[in-house]
Amino acid sequence: MEMSFRTSTADGAVVEFGLVRHALLAKLASGALRHEDICDAHPELLRAAKNLGRSTGETCPVCHDSELVEVTYVFGARLPAGGTCPATRTDLLKLERREEPVQCYAVEVCTTCSFHHLVRKWSAGGRRARKTQPAQQKKAGR
Repeated sequence: MEMSFRTSTADGAVVEFGLVRHALLAKLASGALRHEDICDAHPELLRAAKNLGRSTGETCPVCHDSELVEVTYVFGARLPAGGTCPATRTDLLKLERREEPVQCYAVEVCTTCSFHHLVRKWSAGGRRARKTQPAQQKKAGR
């Protein structure tokens, strides 16, 4: 499995959710949350994690049995309603370079206990390709 994708074409801020994750795990440790409250990944998310997940190198903070994997979802115009999961960095870059804007979400998942958490989100795409003027028009505009 590949290591996590890192965004390189984000148009603006990349929002990281590390503090939210830390607070969530602290609530679990204190007993304010139950294991079942945070280990409820949707079956489709688990399927994507098993088939397309990229290794994070981190052990699950809940069950301590498995390594977390990261799944990236991309949503936008002319994409499936449920988004698409790029399998490779190249696929993600193609989606990020679309003319239409896209929203990207990276989710960490434990396929053993079903823990999941949104790691980061970012916007990309929406760039119109510049049309180059023919050489003759450039010369005439001097």
